[in-house]
This record gives sequence, structure tokens and C-alpha cells, in this order.
Amino acid sequence: MSTNKWFGTDGVRGIANEFPMTADFALKLGYAAAELVCNNHRKVAIAKDTRISGDMLEAALTAGFTAKGIDVTLLGIIPTPAVTTFVGNLGVDMAVMITASHNPYHDNGIKLIAADGNKFADETTAALENLIEQNNFTFDKERLGRVTKDDTIREHYKQIALKMFGAGMTLRGMKIAVDCANGCFSEILPDVLRRLGADVIALGIAPDGLNINRDCGSQHIAPLLDLVKSEHADLGIAVDGDGDRIKVCDEQGKLIKSDQLLAFLARYMQQTGENQSQPIVSTKLSNTALERYVTETLKLPYYITPVGERHVISKLREVGGICGGEESGHLVLLNYAKSGDAMMTALKTLQGIAACGQKPSAIFPLFEEDFLYFENYKAADMAQVKSVASAPELQQLAGELSALWNGHGRVVIHPSGTEPKIRIWVCGDNEAKVHESGQKLWQTIEKLCRSV
Repeated sequence: MSTNKWFGTDGVRGIANEFPMTADFALKLGYAAAELVCNNHRKVAIAKDTRISGDMLEAALTAGFTAKGIDVTLLGIIPTPAVTTFVGNLGVDMAVMITASHNPYHDNGIKLIAADGNKFADETTAALENLIEQNNFTFDKERLGRVTKDDTIREHYKQIALKMFGAGMTLRGMKIAVDCANGCFSEILPDVLRRLGADVIALGIAPDGLNINRDCGSQHIAPLLDLVKSEHADLGIAVDGDGDRIKVCDEQGKLIKSDQLLAFLARYMQQTGENQSQPIVSTKLSNTALERYVTETLKLPYYITPVGERHVISKLREVGGICGGEESGHLVLLNYAKSGDAMMTALKTLQGIAACGQKPSAIFPLFEEDFLYFENYKAADMAQVKSVASAPELQQLAGELSALWNGHGRVVIHPSGTEPKIRIWVCGDNEAKVHESGQKLWQTIEKLCRSV
């Protein structure tokens, strides 16, 4: 497996105007991707979220591609799942999504999306990094790319969502609170829900380039919970800045955990016959009780992957599944989207709730969750994260603690790929044992960080 210096689990990410999120890096990434990837149609599509630095990075990437003779189609501000859904219809070799997802505005990122809607393999991104480091690009003065705009994707995407909801189905009589994180869904999600007949109260729908994900959206759920209670809404939905994460709360303003939401979607799709004995997939950070619910109650196969949406998608395709996700809020319904899609997940959830004929608080939780110890240890920098997380002493302790659970719990040390944090995650059916294991890991990480 190739080692990446700058590309993490979800592209390149950092603070805008600091390496690697600089105009110079984006320019050279455009050069490199033009050489390595854009050899068929010689075209690329570029989209972005609402953060202010998106214009800078879009301009630099466009310059890089066109300097190498690649035509660029600018898609404007649209959600990441819209890009993954439509890239195959655009006649391009790849697409680029400029976003830092759920991060604050001063961060930004570059996601590379292959022509089939998937993320590129580590081997491809490592090769791109190698080309950028070599910086030995050549140019042809007779071959330059052109730039066009395509403003149709937004409405096409809405139409897919409306058709997905089903003929004759309506949200009339339902009051829904939404928080769009001042991001890509600010206009799209409320409009779709209203077209379906819902009474919509919306937060986070006034992006100014600086307020994306700021005290709103899927990462800051409190304003939505308060709005649901104060407005007596039937349901609350929050998304992140680029629209691939979702959080849902019931009519009492109580958050419904993503593991519960995944279980509900699996059950509903099984009941409708859409999912006929196909496996469910989640990551190693999903509550251990989810596996028991899926395998024992739903009688469905269940697979666990490393952390990251792309691992979930890869496993779903490998085993023939259509439904998966992770606790972070990435929920994947492959019948409707090629990646985590907050709007499609919201609509399928609303279908299921309507079919139940009950209030969300009477439906959730579907199962009693196991005890959880989940803490983020903040390291000095990403170098310390990598060093400590891979330290033999820590790995040995994690292995020993995992063995003690004997299948009734799970221990995970997960270094963040985007922030200088080491996640300590222990889940199992014994509360005291969970806490004790978590504390041992925390103390060991603390000791190692002092010595590194």
C-alpha cells in the first residue's frame, strides 16, 4: 500500500494560505492530475462549498489544468454528493470538490473524485504527490484548456431527490426543522422539502464565506435541538458544509445517534424489500450493540471496516450491500448516491418514519447501546499523532485490552487524518471495564506525548 504525505482519508486538507492549502500547491496539483489522470476526455469538473478560500483554490486549480491543455467545467457551489452522482454524466476524466467538509471556514480541502464517482486509490494520490515533489512539469504553448460553467447540476440533483421520494408520497402536515450549516445545502435542502409539502423552518441558510459550520450544522447540533423544541417540529435535520454528513433529532429535540439511524434504514429497507438479505456495513467506531441488532434481530450479514466513508463504500461494493455508514454521520445508500448524501438519507428516513405512523421518539432507540468511552487526546501536531499512535507500547496495550473483551467489546486507537488528535474509543457491555480500559489508554498516550 502506498504512503501518502498530504492526502488523507478524505483528500488534502489544511488551513487556507498555509501549505498545502495554498494557491501554489493547488496549481501544481492541477498540473499533476492533468498529466496522470486527464488522458481520455481531457476535461475536468470543479465544484466548491461556500467558504471564502474556495475562490482562490478554484482559480489556482483551473489555471493548473488549463495550462496543461485540460478543459475545465466550473460547477459552482454544490454538495459533494451531487458531484459524485453526476461526474459520470459530464464527460470528464475526474472532478474536484473544494471543501473542508465539517471544518471551520479558515480550513479548506481538495477532494479528487474519479470519473466513476469514487475516490482515487492511495496509489494514485501517492503518484500525484510524487509528481508535485518532482516539479518537473512541461507545457505546450499550442495546447491550452478552456473554461466553461455548468449551472444545471443543482436542479438536476433536486429532481433526482424528488423522484427518489416516490410518486404520490408527500410530507404534507409535517413540520421539519433543518440546519444547513451555511453550506452547500443552504438553498437546496429546504427547497426540496418544501416541494414535497413540508412546513420547513431553516437555520444556517445565509452563507457569507466565513460562517460555514460556525456554531451550526451537524457538528454543532444544539441550535437545531432548541429550534425543534421551540417550534414544536416533528423532526430536526442538520447537515455539514458540503452535505455528506447528517444528524437527526426527534420531536423532543433529542439527538438520534447515527448507529440508530443506520439500523432504522436497514430495517425499513428490509421491510420494503429494497434490501433483500444484503449486508450492512459500518466502521470499527460503531457501537458494538449495532452488530448484535443487525445480525440477531434483522438476521442480516454485518461487516466492520476501518474508519472512513471510502472504506464503507468499498466494502459495500465488495459484498453486494447497499446500506452502510459511520457514527460521524456519513450514511451511504448506494441505490441513490455514490457517497454519503445527507439529503437522500434524510428523505429515506422520512419515508420510513411516515411508514411507521409514529413519532420519532416512539421509534428510537431501536436497540440499547453498549457502554462507550470516547475521548480525543490533543497532540502537539500531526507528526506527534503519527508517532504516538504507532508506538509499540500503545499498540501492545490496545491488543491486550482487546483480547480481554473476548468478543464482547472493541478497543480502537484512531489517529485523526485531519486534526492533531488521537481518538480513544472503547465500547462494550461492561461499564466499569470500558472506563478502565479507556483510562489506561489515555494515560499511556499522555506519557508517550510527553516523551516525543
